[in-house]
Amino acid sequence: MKKWLLFFLCTSFLSFGHAQIRDSIIAPPYPSFTVRQLSLPLTLAVLGIAANGNGRESFKKEVAEERNEHMAKFHTSVDNYLQFAPLAIAYGLDAAGVKSKTDLLNRSAILVKGELLMMGSVSILKKYTHQLRPDGSTYNSFPSGHTAQAFAAATLLSEEYKDRLPWMPYAAYGLASGVGMLRMANNRHYISDVLLGAGIGILSMKVAYWTHQYKWGKHTTHFENP
Repeated sequence: MKKWLLFFLCTSFLSFGHAQIRDSIIAPPYPSFTVRQLSLPLTLAVLGIAANGNGRESFKKEVAEERNEHMAKFHTSVDNYLQFAPLAIAYGLDAAGVKSKTDLLNRSAILVKGELLMMGSVSILKKYTHQLRPDGSTYNSFPSGHTAQAFAAATLLSEEYKDRLPWMPYAAYGLASGVGMLRMANNRHYISDVLLGAGIGILSMKVAYWTHQYKWGKHTTHFENP
């Protein structure tokens, strides 16, 4: 059970690397839509929905039982802050002189659109799915808002710096994956909540990029591979 769970988590959360391979040495002026980019967020979302069974022997309940057996007293509040870390890194790097792909105004407009889409989607689903949290506190478990926020922020960080810093997608999505795992470790969310939240976060920010019109000045900076 433990080995299978570890394999599942690794393939689900860390498969982003295959979706982040660059297609050219020079970054395109606009992040454009491709069907391939839907594979990761949709896979995560489908896995989350499929794992959201409420039976006693359901997968999400089995994972929660493993958590309760091995780390019942675990608690941390770091995930409340870590969910915003990719945004702090993105704007911090820019302020430090490591230029991002998109200028400040357009990047901020994309961020606002992505955040609104993400928060709206999460809020609607939480309300209408009415799923009890694993700790029994409230009926707004599905999906995980913290995880959606972390993956939305990670997507922005990845898009802005993956051409200048090829390792950035791994760092960004690894950080976001850590938030999702902490939500489960804190007994605040099931694995189904986290998987769907991750899918929503990625897709929301991707849609914000795909639909942006870059009308706020200089839209992009081209980066050559060092």
